[in-house]
Amino acid sequence: MRDRTPFVFAFVLGLAFLLLAVVFRSWTVPLVSILLNLLSIGAAYGAMVWVFQDGHLEAPLGFTSYGGVVSWLPLFMFVILFGLSMDYHIFILSRVRERWLAGAEPRAAVVGGVAVSAGVVSGAALIMTGVFTVFLTLSAIEYKMLGLGMGLAILIDATLVRGVLLPAAMSLLGDRAWHPPRGLHRPRPVPAPRDRPAAR
Repeated sequence: MRDRTPFVFAFVLGLAFLLLAVVFRSWTVPLVSILLNLLSIGAAYGAMVWVFQDGHLEAPLGFTSYGGVVSWLPLFMFVILFGLSMDYHIFILSRVRERWLAGAEPRAAVVGGVAVSAGVVSGAALIMTGVFTVFLTLSAIEYKMLGLGMGLAILIDATLVRGVLLPAAMSLLGDRAWHPPRGLHRPRPVPAPRDRPAAR
């Protein structure tokens, strides 16, 4: 597992970058997406170390720390969490890009896209967090680790990452976020002018 874990990370990250670059015709969007996903996964890793490896919250969660984390869990969580987070990440970015292509200013496109997708993303995140939280009630410590890590990662991803960091990053980047790589360039469509009422 130690030998092959880097290959799994490289494959998942490389495939995600390639697919996002083709779908959104941008280099910036895949880089920002991958960094934000790694941030939420890293936060979950840190929480698992603090709770289960360092032995905090033993009494409330009903476990006895043995000073480590189950060896297969970090890799398993990385693959599952990356897939789950990319699902509604693409959903949000698609709504933003639709508005940008329609002629909206970058910040207005971000605000509109996030607003439209917020309900779906929040609902899905609450359901998944609730499901994984149930694992904390099981007796086996590996299930408790899985429940805490997955639930916390999804909660952080749907609130702090998708609700704050993603809109902030896309707003700061502006039009540069959608800069296409060579060979994939397509001019941004110009919205048709609206009909003006006749002067009286």
